[in-house]
Amino acid sequence: MAALHTDPVTAPFSEGWSEPGADPVLILGGGLIGLAIAHQLARRGKSVLVLSRRRSEAAGFVAAGMLAPHAEGLGGPLLDLGQRSLGLIPEWVAQIEADSGLSCGLRPCGIVVPFATAAERDAYPTAGFGLALDRAGLEREVAGIGPTWRAGLLFSQDGQIDNRRQLMRALERACVALGVRFQEGSEVLELLQAAGQLEGVRLCRADGNETTLPVRRAVLACGSWSARLLPGLHVRPIKGQMLSLQGPRQALRRVLFGPGTYLVPRDDGLLVVGATSEPEAAFAAGLTPLGQSQLQRGLASLLPEAAHWPPMERWWGFRPGTPDGLPLLGASAITGLWLATGHYRNGVLLAAISATLIANLIEGGDAADAALLAPFNWKRFGPRAGSDQETMAAGLAALSAGV
Repeated sequence: MAALHTDPVTAPFSEGWSEPGADPVLILGGGLIGLAIAHQLARRGKSVLVLSRRRSEAAGFVAAGMLAPHAEGLGGPLLDLGQRSLGLIPEWVAQIEADSGLSCGLRPCGIVVPFATAAERDAYPTAGFGLALDRAGLEREVAGIGPTWRAGLLFSQDGQIDNRRQLMRALERACVALGVRFQEGSEVLELLQAAGQLEGVRLCRADGNETTLPVRRAVLACGSWSARLLPGLHVRPIKGQMLSLQGPRQALRRVLFGPGTYLVPRDDGLLVVGATSEPEAAFAAGLTPLGQSQLQRGLASLLPEAAHWPPMERWWGFRPGTPDGLPLLGASAITGLWLATGHYRNGVLLAAISATLIANLIEGGDAADAALLAPFNWKRFGPRAGSDQETMAAGLAALSAGV
């Protein structure tokens, strides 16, 4: 993340996008994390512009929306961050709903994790946070659960939010209501800086014209595409395929989080089934027979009757992964550029705290924020993480897709 370019920034494409003297903030990426940060900054009176090539390709539009720091068996600093974010989510959702007038679809429904044996259940990393279930308990919580599951854990504190159909729409509406501006179809080509300070971005607009936008404060929230702007950044796409079925209302009251497959029931009976994890696929688009058959097998094992429910949709997306599974949050090597990417499976869970912490940093931050963010600093991957000039130049030259 060292110097990328030192040419002067000229000819802003959006004169007047911020009030004079407002010191605007640019959000690079219009997915869930970018929108959450934009919303938080706008609530604090900041002038904000969101640049996005296609918001529809963001992971926030394809994820299942689980809020599951305990059910997913997280540990260490990621568990701590997830628990803190889970505690913030009710107030965060209330803010979005008040600003947008729309429901976000939050459901504190609890999550059941099934196991083949009681020994496996008791060895689960977060077992101490859940209620132990035997086979009878499993059947009470999940009517019709498959016969191979003999024990389980109920995490009543975990839940879900309907990000795909409700949260993303509500966040967009809330941002607009608070004066956030959007430039959809703008592909960011290059970060411009001088003497280690962010100076602006070079981009291609939807009409094909290239231009530059001066800005001294920005947040990199491009998800799986983040390393295309900072090629030394340790973020890569991890493809995931999903499907949905239409079941009876209340057929499944809890989220069911099995090994390799999870079932997320919505209020209207829609059942979201996810998700494959395909790091080798890179940015390969499309569904595959192998991925879809994996989901079908997992569904049949967890809830056999659901395998006969009518299918509704099948889709895929790209989750931003890092080598250690932890997000990249905080300052970058370029003054004025903050990182909020690499959330992998936990983008929905961590959106609330990511927005709060990044907004705090932009306003100056404090010692408590710095301590909480320390495990998520980009420097943990070594001195070459984002500092290799040759790699950056080659990556930018080969840029084929952007924010």
